[in-house]
Amino acid sequence: MYAIVDIAGKQFKVAKDQYIYAPKMEGEAGANVSFDKVLLLDNNGSVEVGAPTVQGVKVSGKILEHVKGNKVIVFKKKRRKGYAVKNGHRQQFTKVQIESIG
Repeated sequence: MYAIVDIAGKQFKVAKDQYIYAPKMEGEAGANVSFDKVLLLDNNGSVEVGAPTVQGVKVSGKILEHVKGNKVIVFKKKRRKGYAVKNGHRQQFTKVQIESIG
C-alpha cells in the first residue's frame, strides 16, 4: 500500500514505516503530523485517483528531526571583468516517519 501526498507543494510517494525528507515544517521532534492532500492511493492493486484529492484519506507521521541538506555552491562570474562571487546554501528539511495511511 502506498500513497502520493502533496506536502508543502511537493509530491512524495510514501509507504508505511518509510522516512522522507520534506521541506521544513513547524513542530518539535516527536510531534505527530497528518497530511490530508492525498492525490493517489494504491491499496494492493486497487488504485484510487483523486480529483484533485482522495476524500476521507489521511497520511499520518511523526517528526523525527530537523536537518540540513548538502551544501550547494552558487558561483557567478563574468569573464574579463574581474567579477566573481561565490555563495553557499544549505536547504532545511524535516525528517518524517510515515506511521499510517488511511
